[in-house]
Amino acid sequence: MSNNRQRRGLMLILSSPSGAGKTTLAGKLLKEFSDMELSISATTRKPRGAEIDGVDYHFITKQEFEQKAKDGEFLEYAKVLGRDFYGTPKAPVEAALANGRDVLFDIDWQGAQQLKQSAASDLVKVFILPPSMEELERRLRGRGHDSEEVVADRMKRAKAEISHWGEYHYVIVNEDVAQSLADLRAILAAERRLRKRQPWLGDFVRNLVGPF
Repeated sequence: MSNNRQRRGLMLILSSPSGAGKTTLAGKLLKEFSDMELSISATTRKPRGAEIDGVDYHFITKQEFEQKAKDGEFLEYAKVLGRDFYGTPKAPVEAALANGRDVLFDIDWQGAQQLKQSAASDLVKVFILPPSMEELERRLRGRGHDSEEVVADRMKRAKAEISHWGEYHYVIVNEDVAQSLADLRAILAAERRLRKRQPWLGDFVRNLVGPF
């Protein structure tokens, strides 16, 4: 496609309870679509393990975070567990959208609500459901690194998270990863072609048929 037919990018939100397969699907999308990038959050917490600044998160001080929030540099932000701040930097997202690139967000329903307030027209929200609560619990236990207490807490949180499914544009029941990925491809194909994401169409039609 020529540069004068560049579409506007979109913000694809994937939300789900832990264990429903959101992270797996997000990874496959990013690998498949070269014109999609993952939104990298800023946080005040310290890096863990092999986490890299600018790759996993933008690690900044609390003072820096508060100043950026005051200056309106985040699309959304929140304090997690009453301790650390997390936020979505606005500038890189807006630059990506303007250049026809999609931005993938792996966030919960609260983050999705905040993004709706600041960028509703660019959002495509998809909620990923497990096929059953029994299967969700099986997947959580299958990870092999969570204690019984953690699994129980995640299952409790899952019910609260699932209650927000009706706030999303699309809902996918993730019984099979391949089929869920195919569903996400179809959603992307349709959403990318919406008239509002084709800013070049007005001039094209005027040149095509002349004045009405």
